[in-house]
Amino acid sequence: MTPTRSTAATVPTVRRDPLWRMVALARPRGSRFALGVLLGALATGSGVALLAVAAWLIATAATHPPITAISVAVVATRALGVSRGVTRYLERLVTHDAAFRTLADVRVRVYERLARTEPIRRFRSGDLVSRLVSDTDVTQDLLVRGLTPPLVAVVTGAAAVAFATALLAPGGLLLAAGLLLAGVAVPLAAAALGRGPGRRQAAARGDLSTALVDTLYGAPDLVAYGAMDRAVRRVEAADDELTRVARRDAALLGLGAGATALITGLTVWGTLLLAVAAVRDGTLGPIPMAVIVLTALAAFEVVAPLPAVAARLGAVRAGGERLFDVLDTPPAIAEPAGSGTPEDAGANPGGTPGGADPADGGLPRGADAAGGGTALRVRGLRVRYGPAEPWALDGVDLDLPAGRTIAVLGPSGAGKSTLAAVLLRFRDPDGGTVELGGSDITGLPADEVRTVVTGVPQDPHIFASTLRENLRLARPGSDDGELWSALRRARLDHEVEAMPDGLDTEVGSHGTRLSGGMRQRLALARALLAAPRVMVLDEPTAHLDPDTRDEVVADLLDAAEGYSTLLITHDLAGLDRVDRIYVVAEGRVLQHGTHEELLAREGWYRDAHRTR
Repeated sequence: MTPTRSTAATVPTVRRDPLWRMVALARPRGSRFALGVLLGALATGSGVALLAVAAWLIATAATHPPITAISVAVVATRALGVSRGVTRYLERLVTHDAAFRTLADVRVRVYERLARTEPIRRFRSGDLVSRLVSDTDVTQDLLVRGLTPPLVAVVTGAAAVAFATALLAPGGLLLAAGLLLAGVAVPLAAAALGRGPGRRQAAARGDLSTALVDTLYGAPDLVAYGAMDRAVRRVEAADDELTRVARRDAALLGLGAGATALITGLTVWGTLLLAVAAVRDGTLGPIPMAVIVLTALAAFEVVAPLPAVAARLGAVRAGGERLFDVLDTPPAIAEPAGSGTPEDAGANPGGTPGGADPADGGLPRGADAAGGGTALRVRGLRVRYGPAEPWALDGVDLDLPAGRTIAVLGPSGAGKSTLAAVLLRFRDPDGGTVELGGSDITGLPADEVRTVVTGVPQDPHIFASTLRENLRLARPGSDDGELWSALRRARLDHEVEAMPDGLDTEVGSHGTRLSGGMRQRLALARALLAAPRVMVLDEPTAHLDPDTRDEVVADLLDAAEGYSTLLITHDLAGLDRVDRIYVVAEGRVLQHGTHEELLAREGWYRDAHRTR
């Protein structure tokens, strides 16, 4: 038995709190955030000092002193007013710049992870959009509102308490207690109360996005089957749930703000009573009394944002969990440590792209045919989708001679699409080998394998753009001559010529302005333009009617002539034209041989022909 290959997907990962992981994303810009904290402390400190100096100035002015006695305080008041605005602007500029740059890095990481294609298949499209947009944006929310304000509050609050204690020790202690209640106890309570609603809000946002995207993209089918009302009700229910959670979140924010205002009022009144008592005892003058009371009032500015920040932590944590669900999705393939290229399979003797023939508009003619040998060799291939799952492929052997066409035939669930996923490097084998031009594909970079092995998937994606741009996806630098040559080989040129805008014709979302057969031919033309050495046609006629199916199969096989072509199908149409047929069921090869050999032999193939 072939030993099971260990892949990256089986390596356990240590899950940390998403909040700390999100903060760690800002580490490369730690100096910028530190500067932002310093500027924020200067801004809030200026605000507290401004009110303290103003209190001293008003109280002193009541005694009618000489103007020279208060001139310094007048200048300080103006300077503090200016510095408060300037430093607040600079703090916002620095912290937002750092947060936006960090957010850009996070988006790049998410896009790069999604570009590997595996995570896209594990999330529903609407939910994935929510993770990509809303849940990614919470990184900025945490860094701007959840990182800088608490640090600023610590610095400025400590300075305010020290100043108040120097004026009146009991007043300083009371201020410290009030700031701790408003800046620590209330935020902790808000965070605890907001954990559940925050998680539900993130989930509700994802549900709404999923329901909305499903309804929009499935609108034609929903209308045709009379199910649009149910779909709309589903969207409305998801919106109602999100609204309900948002109202609860707003109530929590109001509760936090109210608790902070109550603590602020009680602390200021307590400080005033202590100061009055100190003045009566002669331990504190009237002017310092005014200063300490207004300092206490101003000090609560530094902790005012914290309850709202803490109440949002539940939603931020939930968004971070959903974000890291994407980033932590284990890859289905393990990239090799070194670099390499499938040189034998991709060599182009003629020197033109992909074995192209200049006389045929620069398109490939499949130079493997003249070279002989084996383009693709599969031995003992085993794949399954989980440790407890049955084998999707269990010891499959097949050979694709250079320049020939073979077919892999079998019922649904036989493992045919799994084979295509392995060949296109969307999955790693769990056992066995797949050799491309004599090289094991698991030792080659996935993107380089895909430049050699490509084709037409079961449900090719047609982008909401023009025919020209859909074709140029395969080779961006192609000129119109190459595009028309590809269309001719795919038997789509006459239909495009009949269109008023030709190559500039808009195909609509998912190619809805094209027929099913035209979409398949467009995907084939795109594959031909990519100049592959091995063409994989995965159920290319799965969604076509019988008449169109036979015509498309004939065109596909004509266009693929000269390539090393693997036709994956459950249908018997056109199999008399292939060089060899492999019959697969339950992940195993039951029969293989030519069309005539299999018809002459008892087995699945002949039985299928008899019941056709």
